[in-house]
Amino acid sequence: MTELYQTQRAMRRMRKQAMDRGVIAILDVGTSKIGCLVLRFDGSDKFLGSDSVGSLAGQSSFRVIGAATTRSRGVTFGEIDAMQETERAIRTAVQAAQKMANVRVDHVIACFAGARPRSYGLDGRIDLADSIVTENDVARVLAACDVPDYGREREVLHAQPVNFAIDHRSGLGDPRGQMGNSLAADMHLLTVDTSAVQNLLYCIKRCDLELAGLASSAYVSGISALVEDEQELGAACVDLGGGATGISVFIKKHMIFADSVRIGGDHITQDISKGLKVPLNVAERIKTFYGGVMATGMDDREMIEIGGDTGDWERDRRTVSRAELIGIMRPRVEEILEEVRMRLDAAGFDHLPAQQIVLTGGGSQIPGLDGLATRILGQQVRLGRPLRVQGLPQAATGPAFSSAVGLCLFAAHPQDEWWDFDVPADRYPARSLKRAVKWFRDNW
Repeated sequence: MTELYQTQRAMRRMRKQAMDRGVIAILDVGTSKIGCLVLRFDGSDKFLGSDSVGSLAGQSSFRVIGAATTRSRGVTFGEIDAMQETERAIRTAVQAAQKMANVRVDHVIACFAGARPRSYGLDGRIDLADSIVTENDVARVLAACDVPDYGREREVLHAQPVNFAIDHRSGLGDPRGQMGNSLAADMHLLTVDTSAVQNLLYCIKRCDLELAGLASSAYVSGISALVEDEQELGAACVDLGGGATGISVFIKKHMIFADSVRIGGDHITQDISKGLKVPLNVAERIKTFYGGVMATGMDDREMIEIGGDTGDWERDRRTVSRAELIGIMRPRVEEILEEVRMRLDAAGFDHLPAQQIVLTGGGSQIPGLDGLATRILGQQVRLGRPLRVQGLPQAATGPAFSSAVGLCLFAAHPQDEWWDFDVPADRYPARSLKRAVKWFRDNW
């Protein structure tokens, strides 16, 4: 835990240095595409002045000056499985974005899906030495939270305080400067597979880049696709990606639950490829132009030319009705939505005051998906697009770029996390030695 705490603190310091220089890159490592955005910040003074501003405001502190995407290689279920292929794809995207921005970038903030995320709710309570809550008291109460045994093969990705209470007043966002006798905190801990994180760190290092931050794709998609009221009152963001579907639940502008379903849009493409006996690139084209999940009487008569270049004249001129295509796609989409419903039920989503569900990500563009999702999830469902940020090219404003845009907002206005505070020395290992060193330094 200490090693992770130090690594995350080092990444936060690097992020601040990159901000001071004015340029940082955003890297979205997905199963179907790798996207890179280069951000220019107007200056650290503006950035620091917007600490009290929410994530949806104060976007003028940065603008996008370079953007590029490339087809992802070597990534399955949101995790790297062929290092050299992924390295080549990341280099391609970063170099293209740098060329467009006409600037060299050394630091990147990355996000990834998959890695089997698991959520924990922790709480801690301390008595206040002084009646006024200080930064040190916040660090102490976060350190007092009992961290569960999440396993040796897991790593903490996010550890965010979501609620504070002073005496019997709960629901406080920031307790610093308030008066009371005792301070309590609720913290959301998100753990992921260590191997997935280490592979990504190593891959980015091989690309001669420094990692200045790491985030879960489900979390950053929620930041960009949910409007302010939805984040406040309670909503779920379902990010339908290529290899994995991310789920995040927000309330009071904090993420309180995250999970991932290891099925995505690529699996729908594979079903079309097998069902129609066509190559994957042809299946992807058919899905994009003619796909859907709700069949009507017209669809029996609408014929789709499959096309192809096998050289067999009859085979290359086959046609299939749109109803048949929908019959192949719908069962897989239903399976994804059923899995999402199970995860949300397990999280107790139906106890939230407002139960809005927002579908985003590249897979959410299938026509008729919102109607089918309303039936299966049984809640109010809408399709979400990312917020508009300054300088973002028109091609990067669709739902497929929700996680990339959310990562921009995460870079500019990060929420407080456990490692933003100086945890007391007695929470570190070998505390007696540290105490002895401190006594020696103070007295000699």
